[in-house]
Amino acid sequence: MDEAVKEVVNNADMLKTLAAGLAIGLGAIGPGIGIGLLGKGALEAIGRNPEAAPKIQTNMILGIAFAEAVAIYALVVALIIIFAT
Repeated sequence: MDEAVKEVVNNADMLKTLAAGLAIGLGAIGPGIGIGLLGKGALEAIGRNPEAAPKIQTNMILGIAFAEAVAIYALVVALIIIFAT
């Protein structure tokens, strides 16, 4: 293989790795912040009204699952970038 071709292939692999890292890194920031805010709000609500804890906890867990789905989508995109291209 010619030296220039090897360099292009190495650069492409490096850029794929960088793109995958950015995809999962940036894709996990939003859900991480969202889950933190969700937990904070739920704990404050339970602190104010302990009788409503089961209902608040159920809704909190549902919200966390939906927020975490976004991070899983980012992981799938990162894996596609690494293995499918």
